[in-house]
Amino acid sequence: MTASETISDLARALVNSGALKFGSFKLKSGVVSPYYIDLSWLLSSPISLKRTVEVTAQKAREIISSTPVEKLASIELKGALLVPSLAYELNMPCLVIRKESKSYGLTGRIAGGDIGRGERVLFFDDVVTDAGSKAEGIKAIENLGGKVSAVLVVVDREQGGKDNLERMGYRLYSVATISEIVNALLDAKAISDLQGESILGYVKYVKEQEPRDA
Repeated sequence: MTASETISDLARALVNSGALKFGSFKLKSGVVSPYYIDLSWLLSSPISLKRTVEVTAQKAREIISSTPVEKLASIELKGALLVPSLAYELNMPCLVIRKESKSYGLTGRIAGGDIGRGERVLFFDDVVTDAGSKAEGIKAIENLGGKVSAVLVVVDREQGGKDNLERMGYRLYSVATISEIVNALLDAKAISDLQGESILGYVKYVKEQEPRDA
């Protein structure tokens, strides 16, 4: 499957499941966005869920072919909903990083197993914005002795997350950027020109606000 076919498949899955939403949404950073991606909606659309997992697994295989990986890990909540299905496709163990340590039962921040010292991990999540939550999850893994080989997300919102992770020494991979998804939907006439233009204009504006190296 070509890269354009992968992006088109993912774009259709996001629209058909309702995971890609249009409107006015306040992000964790406080920024107001004309769109929102909520991959939990894939759970109500088995066909879209299956396709999203398949194209994400395809990208993961590309990474694993050149980067040593022994386990997958994600942080709750959205990435954790998909990581078991992704692990099944790849025949690889997976873990979930809790946002806070559990104080009863099996305590700590890791659910699903443990991380051995030096064990190489592919960190997975649904989307990346500025990569703040990714940094938190990576730190938890490394505090336990693991090594994050790379970071994989389904969608890159193109809001500085890739550059932020690379400055921290991590390589970010995405199945698609939001611009690629929007352009695929416009080509397929799956969204209106107004919807597409609002997102592409937003992405352009955000990039123009990013600080430039002197």
